[in-house]
Amino acid sequence: MPICLGVPTEIEHHEHRVALVPTVAERFKKMGVEVVLESGAGKGSYYPDKAYDSATIVNSAGELYRQSDLILKIQPPTEAEIEQMKEGAVVVGIMLPYRYPERVKKMRDRGILSFAMELVPRISRAQGMDVLSSQASIAGYKAVLIAANRFGGFFPMLTTAAGTIRPAKVLVIGAGVAGLQAIATAKRLGAMVEGYDVRSATREQVESLGAKFVDTGVSAEGSGGYARELTDEEKQLQQDVLNKHIAAADVVITTAAIPGRPSPKIIRKDVVEQMKPGAVIIDLAAEGGGNCEVTEPGEQVILNDVLVYGPLNVPGELPVHASEMYSRNLLNFLTPMIKDGEFEPDWEDEVIAGSTLTRDGEIKHASTREQIEG
Repeated sequence: MPICLGVPTEIEHHEHRVALVPTVAERFKKMGVEVVLESGAGKGSYYPDKAYDSATIVNSAGELYRQSDLILKIQPPTEAEIEQMKEGAVVVGIMLPYRYPERVKKMRDRGILSFAMELVPRISRAQGMDVLSSQASIAGYKAVLIAANRFGGFFPMLTTAAGTIRPAKVLVIGAGVAGLQAIATAKRLGAMVEGYDVRSATREQVESLGAKFVDTGVSAEGSGGYARELTDEEKQLQQDVLNKHIAAADVVITTAAIPGRPSPKIIRKDVVEQMKPGAVIIDLAAEGGGNCEVTEPGEQVILNDVLVYGPLNVPGELPVHASEMYSRNLLNFLTPMIKDGEFEPDWEDEVIAGSTLTRDGEIKHASTREQIEG
């Protein structure tokens, strides 16, 4: 019997994305999968029920969970949602196990097979499954637009009858996917852009986008495509050099986040106090506490006429394309596991095994297991 793939409405506050867009639902249907959608699940992303020609629409989450063998989510399922799932059901999404250990335990105890998309190994053949990268690219783009809206001047140089307007100076801290997209977007808007990352290997990428690389003499190459956390001495050396660039910037965008750990503090309060009146800091690492000591996650703070904003769930502010990209990531991830409508994962595959969070009543992800079970 073909598996039933269910997509519930996301219930987290301010979550407008949907895990499955109509074009991808059609792809699953052609693979022999029965697709069920909770009514209104795509509304926040401007995908009405009628757009899902290949799906069956049900009126409640309870009805959806009763039918679904495989559930696609964006936000981690709540304990109430897990309770409604069939025992032995499969759920795929961003799980944030370090933030929600009780939910992981509940999935373990109910025999739920869960895949955490943020655990997909960052290897070349898994690039099309990388939700962290797809959503980070959206966050980097949107961060610049948020900054431009809050900055009291133009980004580009303008020659007018009233004289020449100097371009804004934008500093992007962190040259991962979000940072590089922020650099590219700020350049498109005509700003003078500097980029910085503790990984010196990113210099070429920053400069290829037309930005100037800030060299502090500190390198923190890490494993798995992430930067390692800096020592206290390295942080001080980095700060001394960055302070000058931060103080000169009109806009600073920070993107330095470490999955599962607090965001490193890169901008101290006294550094914010040295910035120009009217300067803007957009802290994309706010979900982990922020890269700036002044950041209040989800809030705007003004200190000495400097605006510091740490937005949350930035990809959710572009729900149309964020949903489309996320949905394609899930399709790429699940396609190798679905054969003639049946769910048949290859547990020897490093991508499948590496992204498994709970299976057969056990927590499979080692660091999560250690955190929860000791």
